[in-house]
Amino acid sequence: MRGTPTLVVGLSILIGALLLGCRHPGWLPPGDERPSDEPLYLAKLQYSNGNYGLAEQYYRRAVEANENSVDAWLGLAASYDRLRRFDLADRAYGEVVSKVGYTPAVLNNLGYHELLKGNLVEARKHLKAAAAQDPDNPHIQYNLQLLRTWAQSHGGAVQ
Repeated sequence: MRGTPTLVVGLSILIGALLLGCRHPGWLPPGDERPSDEPLYLAKLQYSNGNYGLAEQYYRRAVEANENSVDAWLGLAASYDRLRRFDLADRAYGEVVSKVGYTPAVLNNLGYHELLKGNLVEARKHLKAAAAQDPDNPHIQYNLQLLRTWAQSHGGAVQ
């Protein structure tokens, strides 16, 4: 069996080459090979995990990649709200409104935005308008209840 060592070495090289070609399941391709919606996906993931700073960064990338993405602009505005950067949130909401108008989702987010700023009258206006368009939406109903609770703990009902 003189050829056996050569065969073993040859098979070892072949197996090694095949193993080198295998990729770890967590492997990500270089940036130019990633799906174009990856920043939006990562932004939503970070936002849902409460990592608003990272979410803001990814939403900004998503907006830069697709300036017409309403999801990206709305997420960016919401991230700015969570970071208490209301000046930047105002601009992002302006972009959203210019693209889709005052949809129930936009009005709901604007209501929450005004609530965070402490402007309860404006918050109520936006949330009531959202509820008029989509009365069974649980997110809108939750924010209306939050507004009532906030108003009661700060001196009374909001007119």
